[in-house]
Amino acid sequence: MVEGSMTQGAGQGPAMRTDTLRDFRVPVNEPAPYAVSAGLPGETPVYGEYPAYYTPETVPQQRAADTAHPEFPAAGPEDDLDGYTPTQRDLPVIGRGATGGPGDTVQVHYVPQEAPGTGPGPLYVVGDVHGYLDELIHELQAQNLIDADCHWSAGNARIWFLGDFTDRGPDGIGVIDLVMRLSAEAAAAGGYCKALMGNHELLLIGAKRFGDTPVNSGAGTATFQAAWLLNGGQRADMERLEDVHLQWMSRLDAATLADGHLLLHSDTTAYLDYGDSIEDVNDTIHELLNRNDADTTWDLFRKFTKRFAFRDEETGPQAVRQLLATYGGSRVVHGHSPIPYLLGEVGTEDGDDAHGPEAVDGPHVYADGLAIAMDGGVTMAGKLLVQQLPLRD
Repeated sequence: MVEGSMTQGAGQGPAMRTDTLRDFRVPVNEPAPYAVSAGLPGETPVYGEYPAYYTPETVPQQRAADTAHPEFPAAGPEDDLDGYTPTQRDLPVIGRGATGGPGDTVQVHYVPQEAPGTGPGPLYVVGDVHGYLDELIHELQAQNLIDADCHWSAGNARIWFLGDFTDRGPDGIGVIDLVMRLSAEAAAAGGYCKALMGNHELLLIGAKRFGDTPVNSGAGTATFQAAWLLNGGQRADMERLEDVHLQWMSRLDAATLADGHLLLHSDTTAYLDYGDSIEDVNDTIHELLNRNDADTTWDLFRKFTKRFAFRDEETGPQAVRQLLATYGGSRVVHGHSPIPYLLGEVGTEDGDDAHGPEAVDGPHVYADGLAIAMDGGVTMAGKLLVQQLPLRD
């Protein structure tokens, strides 16, 4: 079943890491044109992300005919490719001494947007977006995290996206562009906007890097290109995908700890295969991706498509405790598995979905209260979740 490290703004991953120029968007040359080819004729999905509920006839229609969002236009050739244009309140104020003469010392200082707070701002997490830019903008605005022009308005607030920015929905690249820009804007305001790597980031990276190169899937021969198309890959995203997006995705961390919450994309214990600390997990995954090897990338993708490790009433809490004991924290917060699917409200054997995805109005707490699921099922006409932590439960 199939179902993101770049440090954005104020730093991502273990505190001992230091932001470098790799953590900010930089201009790059246009990539070579990408030739999209169809999946293998008659091929059976190797890692079908969802059950029969997700047949072509039941996948919701794209919610926007055009992939460009009117409030968040695509960058033009003359736009600032750093993704953030400083406003007057962000720029350095340059003054001279009392006389203002040519020999006076020039003093440079920065005018902060807001008075520094006494500590970090409120913490928010965002579930799987899957290309639904309109829905993401709506939810961020509803929480007063961005303004009417889609700029950061949350001061020193902190946001973690839990991965899966693309595929299925109409504008995955628009989602990535927005998150990249908000990362810079949040840092300038004293907050941060960061993201984890989801399995769909791995899938898109693989489809772009390796295309139709055969890989050993463990169940026969497969290709990233075929798997990407089978799991909601959007040709418009591939056409607009640039090196800067690939670099951003490939540098995303897989796990982090925030305010006692262990944040992951997937509800799996596969993270334990990559290290005994969060730093080891992230470093190992980055090293494996940097090998630029199709089989190695496929193995990462395959492991992070696993799900439901926490759902069983008997073994689920034990699996969560194992992760918490290894990496720290008192609760796991994850995306990846849609809440209606976790609850058995869709894809049941009798086909009864009377209490289906439309019923989702918030996170799902389960596994003896140790796990919080954040994928509200936006791809199933459910809800894109933006939630402040800790939960008031």
